[in-house]
Amino acid sequence: MHTLEDLRTGRLHGITRLNLCQNLTHFPQEIFTLGDSLEVLDLSGNRLSELPEDLHRLNRLKVLFCSNNQFTHLPHAIGSCQALETVGFRSNRISRVDAQALPPSLRSLVLTDNVLEQLPEALGDCAHLQKLMLAGNRLTDLPASLARCHRLELLRIASNRLGALPDWLLLMPRLAWLAYADNPLPHGFVAPATDDHCPTLHWQDIHLEEELGRGASGVIHRAHWRGQEAPVAVKLYKGAITSDGSPLAEMSACIAAGHHPQLVRLAGRIDDHPDQLPALVMQLIDAHWSNLGGPPSLDSCTRDRYPADRQLTKSALSRLIRGIASVCAHLHGRGLSHGDLYAHNILFDEDGQCLLGDFGAASFHPQEQSLAASALERLEARAFGILVEELLACCDEQDTTLKRLAERCQQTDVLARPAFNELVALLGDRH
Repeated sequence: MHTLEDLRTGRLHGITRLNLCQNLTHFPQEIFTLGDSLEVLDLSGNRLSELPEDLHRLNRLKVLFCSNNQFTHLPHAIGSCQALETVGFRSNRISRVDAQALPPSLRSLVLTDNVLEQLPEALGDCAHLQKLMLAGNRLTDLPASLARCHRLELLRIASNRLGALPDWLLLMPRLAWLAYADNPLPHGFVAPATDDHCPTLHWQDIHLEEELGRGASGVIHRAHWRGQEAPVAVKLYKGAITSDGSPLAEMSACIAAGHHPQLVRLAGRIDDHPDQLPALVMQLIDAHWSNLGGPPSLDSCTRDRYPADRQLTKSALSRLIRGIASVCAHLHGRGLSHGDLYAHNILFDEDGQCLLGDFGAASFHPQEQSLAASALERLEARAFGILVEELLACCDEQDTTLKRLAERCQQTDVLARPAFNELVALLGDRH
């Protein structure tokens, strides 16, 4: 974190990243002294409502974050920044986005948790757009022009007011990660009315121990469950909108996912927390498991990152890929898209055993044969193909058969991609 004093004294001359959070109500003009070097500007957590019209003087600016401020519209000045690729205005009061506010090099636009009711048709002119985050707004439809964004790979439209998913959306050639839960969609796109297979546990039987981790949707603790010898994990869900959507929608998806060897085993749900927090009790994962990859960076945008020393044997790779295909077939058989099929959401060990986690972007789809069901499954098949391709780069041996399979999963004709049951059969025939 930097300060205005740092700027004014010249201590920040030549820096490429600036992070200012000092209850600002006006854009500090001193920032322009960094015009020849600044690439990432983070002004989140202030009280800003405007940006200067000459923002383009920051001619090297690639990333701009202004989340948790008081903007009511996306500033037009952004549109004149020629190098700007990533724009994040989460949790403001934005009700309007005009064509003039869209920069020509835009790759990632984050407008989560605002009050948008519509988007401009000009969004379809953003030819470089890869990532669009719109969860937690008031959108009733999407501009048809978005179909022209042929590079769009990740879209979050959960927790809006959408009454349907347009056919063109389901057939976008590169879309791989889609979240649309918690919208007033037709029957088949919402969580099942009952979840009788998930036992109800009592809070008084749970003793929380140390915190194991926290994310946008909640906090996970190690815990002791009365009458059980083995420790468990307890996830307490929060109510705030996340970048993917509603934490309660995530909880419903976890329950609906059921049991599978490549899913974290669910012991039950808790409905009587003293603070009315919904919670799930789950299997505690052994410490020898680790994340397969790391989440995307600002530069990689929609692609995971892997440790430089990540190496998989051919047998471990095959086991891992078969496991992921199997669990995806299981989920889609239950009418559930994971929505975030990434290496950073997969735990694995060196033998290739794996567990798929994080259902924050999961959404329901019809189980009967329909364009929507077929397209949504094959949309996720593209994410699977990307994952296979990335893992092949970590393998100590080449595998041309898997490479061709990854290419089939990523072909631009969505409905020509294989479904997961076919992928399971193809992968099973290899051994």
